[in-house]
Amino acid sequence: MGEEEQPLASLSLTHVHYNPDDPLSLVSAWLALVPQALCVVYATLVWASREVEVGLMFAGQLVCEALNFALKRIIKEERPKQMFGKGYGMPSSHAQFVAFFAVYMGLFLIFRHSPTTPNQGIIYRMVASFGIALGATAVAVSRIYLTYHTIRQVLAGCAVGIVFALIWFIFTGLLRSYGWIDWVLEHSIARFLRLRDLVVSEDLAEAGWQRWESKQRIRRSEFGGRQSSKVD
Repeated sequence: MGEEEQPLASLSLTHVHYNPDDPLSLVSAWLALVPQALCVVYATLVWASREVEVGLMFAGQLVCEALNFALKRIIKEERPKQMFGKGYGMPSSHAQFVAFFAVYMGLFLIFRHSPTTPNQGIIYRMVASFGIALGATAVAVSRIYLTYHTIRQVLAGCAVGIVFALIWFIFTGLLRSYGWIDWVLEHSIARFLRLRDLVVSEDLAEAGWQRWESKQRIRRSEFGGRQSSKVD
């Protein structure tokens, strides 16, 4: 017999335990992947839009995760006995992640985002904020349902995420008030990276659509002119 095979380790980043006979357990397992999906969305938006507000929110999210990492190792509270996963459980990192995301996004949409387009009114933004909060609640509850965390651990994670989101929103607001955002955007490095700050006052999807429509109108006009010349 050959040499003994080295046992393989499991990368637990997306390794979620659930009951295959329980539909709610399967849904909860998918909800457990929301933080990873949001990180992909963050990175994509930062790269594609170069919006400083998106970058600030992502930075706050990462600092919030670092805070969770530190708190878990300070508190050192184990996960529920039913769950044989690695690591400590207090506070829940999933609950803290989505609580920060929902609260910061809600604060941004209601208090900082001032789009000029009519389809982005305050009612629309409040409904969007409420929907995001519901999604965050579902993720937090799924951690209890899958027995990855106790109710207390999830509530603690939500509390830390909410408080830190408020602190980070105030901090980024002060950066704007004292002109630090404008100062950074005028720096040669920021200009080289094409950083901008449009999302606060502009619906980027609508702005892109307006530019596209303008281009299409010109193209249709030119095409119509060529067709008229052929008829003449």
